[in-house]
Amino acid sequence: MRMKQVMIGVLLLAGVTAVPVTAHHSFAAEFDVNKPVTLSGTVTRLEWANPHIWIYLDVQDEHQSIQHWQCEGGAPNTLTRNGWSKDSLKAMQAITIEGWLAKDGSKSCNMRSVKLPDGRTVFAGSSGGDNPTPKP
Repeated sequence: MRMKQVMIGVLLLAGVTAVPVTAHHSFAAEFDVNKPVTLSGTVTRLEWANPHIWIYLDVQDEHQSIQHWQCEGGAPNTLTRNGWSKDSLKAMQAITIEGWLAKDGSKSCNMRSVKLPDGRTVFAGSSGGDNPTPKP
């Protein structure tokens, strides 16, 4: 009986460790620190989930066409500690995002800061390297 329990334990451990783990990407792998961007637009959707939040927004370009953008932020826990929550943004609200463009040329960016509808500018959890110094 003891051997059976040990074998079951080994099989369970092997099964748990065999589950693939999604690797976390580095900022430099996807975004270009030499290509800052400022986007002003209307929120269409917010995905508030680990490992990163995503804000989707419609931005009007210089030809008055609407461009659909997606911007990656930090982890929800980081953002909560910096003063905002999943309820800070709602669809149809106007915001301004500062960040860095994706290397692949897509309409995607990594956010450094977001100017919220109430006028506050909050850190967006970027992993770009110029994050604010944590408060003591």
